[in-house]
Amino acid sequence: MTLSDAAVQAHPDQVLHHEDLVVGRTITYGAYTVTRSDIIAFATAFDPQPIHLDEAAAKRSIVGGLCASGFHTCAVMMRLLCDGFLLRSTSLGSPGLDEVKWLHPLRPDDTVSVAIHVLETRDLQSRPDVGISKMRFELINQRGAVLLSALTNQLMRRRHPGTEIAGERPAKAPSAIAPTLWDEPVEAATPQHGNAFEDIVVGEVQDLGGHAFERDEIIAFARQFDPQPFHLDEDAGKRSLFGGLAASGWHTAAIFIRHVVLARQSHEAALQAVGKPVAEWGPSPGFRNLAWVKPVLMGDRIEFRNKVIEKRPLQSRPDRGLVVTQAEGRNQHGAIVYRFTGQMFVARRSPGV
Repeated sequence: MTLSDAAVQAHPDQVLHHEDLVVGRTITYGAYTVTRSDIIAFATAFDPQPIHLDEAAAKRSIVGGLCASGFHTCAVMMRLLCDGFLLRSTSLGSPGLDEVKWLHPLRPDDTVSVAIHVLETRDLQSRPDVGISKMRFELINQRGAVLLSALTNQLMRRRHPGTEIAGERPAKAPSAIAPTLWDEPVEAATPQHGNAFEDIVVGEVQDLGGHAFERDEIIAFARQFDPQPFHLDEDAGKRSLFGGLAASGWHTAAIFIRHVVLARQSHEAALQAVGKPVAEWGPSPGFRNLAWVKPVLMGDRIEFRNKVIEKRPLQSRPDRGLVVTQAEGRNQHGAIVYRFTGQMFVARRSPGV
């Protein structure tokens, strides 16, 4: 279900600023009901795994029934945050999240709300008119179960800007160019390379292709899940910290996941074509260190890569292992715009003890 595009319109003297955030305070907003068709529509567009598309396949899987994509769950959380909080605040966007945990599946006909826990606040020395806060968001269903827990960072304007420290700032030492996944060789998956936990090679880099972010799709995603002005209106985007119409960070993440899933399914089809077994991937318990490093602006083309950085067996599930990856997206200028550390449960060919 898409909530009304008529966002919460606060009277000017009710607009929330950075100073209004009270450490230790918890606020709960909203009621959003997710339907079966909502789950399938998002999965079709961004995360076409059987557990999100096919009820029979989902029942046979580890999740035991149709459920929303983890990034659909994040997008629903974002919509609730916008309608309850961000659209009546001086939000300037978020640089990223420290951690997201998907604790329980979001199922058809679940009605969810969001709880905001304010953990820390501080002013930015580099921008005396801006503050940054650390918050924990929880998405809670009608039975009181926490489906998602996110530790995040939020930029907001201050009502009463501070004063910059007088005098010249110390000169910064030239920074070395940070290595990226584009500095490493790519390993293309082949039918000779199985997809079970035992087959995963730590250090392997996969090229996932790219996507051009156009005006209409940026606005369409924002209207449904993240209707902040800088994602909806070109002039508002130009006046924002982004400097132009910018894709929602969750839109960038959703496009990345689509590329991951399509690459995986292509490999699975190649394995099936030569009669090799196909191991089950998923679900994911969450991710960490998600950084929206630079804005993805209208017309940008983003390329994605993924690297396996760790794998370990699970004592609690001897039939599965956990694979940890580092993901990056870069724009047409070679600048990194998106980075995060993902996790995925992968079936083992030979279950451990």
